[in-house]
Amino acid sequence: MTEPDTVDLINLQDMDGNRCVVRVTGRFQPGVLTGHDILRADVLASADFVDARLELFLFPQDLDTWERDLTRLAPGKDASIGGDRGLSLVFHMHEDRSLSVTVEDPDRLTAMLWLQPQGNWIHEHQLRLEHVRETWPSEVVETAPMAYEWSPSRKR
Repeated sequence: MTEPDTVDLINLQDMDGNRCVVRVTGRFQPGVLTGHDILRADVLASADFVDARLELFLFPQDLDTWERDLTRLAPGKDASIGGDRGLSLVFHMHEDRSLSVTVEDPDRLTAMLWLQPQGNWIHEHQLRLEHVRETWPSEVVETAPMAYEWSPSRKR
């Protein structure tokens, strides 16, 4: 079975050329129970003062959190992805519906981008999340703390 193409979980750009992209590139350790459902991703952040490419590992619970946060995102609220394991992204919506995006990699970079996304970007990103989950479905179940097995619905 060949590895699927990359899929953009997040792709925010504005008319000024500022952008933040989280591009899922595949499974971290395909075929290994403890790493199979962890996804590798590149974070691309650019503005007139920064042009960065960073690595992010997404656990299934990160996708669940992103889904929940997107549903609740409104002026004055945040959505986030990543976090306590290293690289994190925090999206804060302002009253004018613009976003400040904080990209923080404790070992390398902290930057804040200001984006004015166009259209119904939240709905678009919910569809992007569905596409990531369809491309790399969860195929491992935790049967007890730190005990894993393949899901009966796993596609081989």
